[in-house]
Amino acid sequence: MMMSCRNIDLGTSVLDLMPCGCSSPTSRRIFFGNCSKTVCSIGRRSYGAGNLVFLRRDSGSCRAIPAKPKESALVNGLGEDKTVMINLRQESRKPISLESLFEVVADDLQSLNDNLLSIVGAENPVLISAAEQIFSAGGKRMRPGLVFLVSQATAELAGLKELTVEHRRLAEIIEMIHTASLIHDDVLDESDMRRGKETVHELFGTRVAVLAGDFMFAQASWYLANLENLEVIKLISQVIKDFASGEIKQASSLFDCDVKLDDYLLKSYYKTASLVAASTKGAAIFSSVESKVAEQMYQFGKNLGLSFQVVDDILDFTQSSEQLGKPAANDLAKGNITAPVIFALENEPRLREIIESEFCEPGSLEEAIEMVRSGGGIKRAQELAKEKAELALKNLNCLPRSGFRSALEDMVMFNLERID
Repeated sequence: MMMSCRNIDLGTSVLDLMPCGCSSPTSRRIFFGNCSKTVCSIGRRSYGAGNLVFLRRDSGSCRAIPAKPKESALVNGLGEDKTVMINLRQESRKPISLESLFEVVADDLQSLNDNLLSIVGAENPVLISAAEQIFSAGGKRMRPGLVFLVSQATAELAGLKELTVEHRRLAEIIEMIHTASLIHDDVLDESDMRRGKETVHELFGTRVAVLAGDFMFAQASWYLANLENLEVIKLISQVIKDFASGEIKQASSLFDCDVKLDDYLLKSYYKTASLVAASTKGAAIFSSVESKVAEQMYQFGKNLGLSFQVVDDILDFTQSSEQLGKPAANDLAKGNITAPVIFALENEPRLREIIESEFCEPGSLEEAIEMVRSGGGIKRAQELAKEKAELALKNLNCLPRSGFRSALEDMVMFNLERID
């Protein structure tokens, strides 16, 4: 299985499936560097980049690995695979987990976790305590994980044997910027809980939280400057500007039922997708791939980030506070108009009246939540999330077949499975 080889150098390995000589017609052998493991396929599915074979691992979980054809799937570095429509209910299968899809970069993520606190700096004990609080709050490390996956996938395309120091530093910078934005978000939203833990400002006060976020932004910027790549510096610096633009755009449209879908998507880009897109493009730039490939990685990150935000906004209406790690329907309660609400407003005139009254009547918030659920808002938002996911999968066609590309495809599907 893949996990049996996780300690080898993954820099140049390409996951491939080949007949193993087993008597079973579905048997395959995985080659990872000099390691191999016989497995048997137990089914197939298709999304985005062609047929993927389900493999049974010793752990009992399943993972999608591409069946690589004998003929090249690349012409001039660009994939010829066709994107197919996503249908999550097409067949019964075991859900994808973050642990499984990040397994191919597990060692990289472990090194990042070990380094995060040290790169924050030890000048102030309160700052260290604040950093420990949020770094230990069970974060998914999705953004640095994406940096490592795209780094590995594009490194293969560029012929690099291993990741560069710049790749690894970029992942750390991205996680620091994301963490700083979370600290500031919690202050602005007056959130007491994140990921089931008390927020930094709840524990240490608003003053310390604001300064801790500012310090992390500044520290990340310092490390960014030391990468000495002007294109990446401009790319990531724009993200920090986008964060502020997104917050201003959101604050200026609270309880505004005339917000259009394009306005929502732009705000979501500023607040979420901009960082993901910069992460994936930055990783490609440090692999020295062609500009058209780097641009496709940017579009992949943008579409994946938008899909994630739409799914998060759906979950705000479909999951409990315990599942979310924060109050359910919190955005609506504070007047933040998200995709499910925008769609539901088209069918529920009474919903506009309730929102514009800022839920002044007892029970009006609960009534509004039910209208969003029953008025078609959830279903149409699901379609929007799927639309962005399909675009993200198409963006991956420029990458060669590998376990890293497969994991990126799985990331797209993992997001949609959260609302399946």
